[in-house]
Amino acid sequence: MVARSSEVRPSAVRHNASPGAGGRRRRGAGRLAGLGLGGAALLVLLTGCDVGKTFGGFGWPQGGITPESHRMYDLWIASCIAALAVGVFVWGLIFWCVVRYRKRGNELPVQTRYNMPMEFLYTIAPILIVSVLFYYTAIVQTDVNKTTKNPDVTVEVVAFKWNWQFNYRDGQGRDANTVASTLGTSEVIPVLVLPTGKSIRFEEQSRDVIHSFWVPELLFKRDVMPGNVRNVFEVSSLDQEGAYVGRCAELCGSYHAFMNFELRVVSPEKYDQFLAAKKAGKSTQEALTAIGENPYATTTEPFKTRRNTANFNPDSASAGAGS
Repeated sequence: MVARSSEVRPSAVRHNASPGAGGRRRRGAGRLAGLGLGGAALLVLLTGCDVGKTFGGFGWPQGGITPESHRMYDLWIASCIAALAVGVFVWGLIFWCVVRYRKRGNELPVQTRYNMPMEFLYTIAPILIVSVLFYYTAIVQTDVNKTTKNPDVTVEVVAFKWNWQFNYRDGQGRDANTVASTLGTSEVIPVLVLPTGKSIRFEEQSRDVIHSFWVPELLFKRDVMPGNVRNVFEVSSLDQEGAYVGRCAELCGSYHAFMNFELRVVSPEKYDQFLAAKKAGKSTQEALTAIGENPYATTTEPFKTRRNTANFNPDSASAGAGS
């Protein structure tokens, strides 16, 4: 009786000098070269058109209205293209190996060990990719976060449960004076009016908990912190007039979903007229009407809060008219 461990099994024989080996290697090299050329052509085609628009921005909001938003959008699209190019190359190698080295009888393919060029490639290539992405990310981030000493317009953004107050300031920092103000109420959405073509400085603070100032078209989402923290950022200009919805992007309590506002971008002439009307004592709605704008928000509307004596606001309180 023969022990199981001593059974003779067919051995896989490697033929180093099989007649068709050279031809197969040449065909494999041709396929790999064709794959590389195809990937390069695909990358050129993708970078030559509006890839972001074609693929819905790859999840990134489109339609930015500031130079900073365009820089962040371009960085995102370039990163997605780079990721797709790497993915296509890797998938191509996987499928090529599946086809090229599929089983053909009992003959083993050539075994490659300690291939220094290959090991160097798959070690250095990821480091280079990450380094390039990090470099451009740092450049864009530094550019987007920079502030200037004398911006054209300074607005203090004050968040509280669950609304907004916008103070138009005559300077920067806590020591500056408020020359006009807009206060939101449960019945009236606050409208923040800003001019085109001017640098805008936002100085944020909260009266209670952490909120977040977010206008999707600005591509800025900045936390508004309580206490002595004063979060500051700038946009170099607003490039397009219009009305844009703003929201609180930080879960801040029961009525977080109701904490909306509207950014109204107007010409510099209209902005000066609006500010003059506010300084003269007119409400935000009256000042908007004076410059030919809709007096109330058009991108969002107040929610029915159903507040009563038991939860927040007495039913007998008079309806707010905004300010």
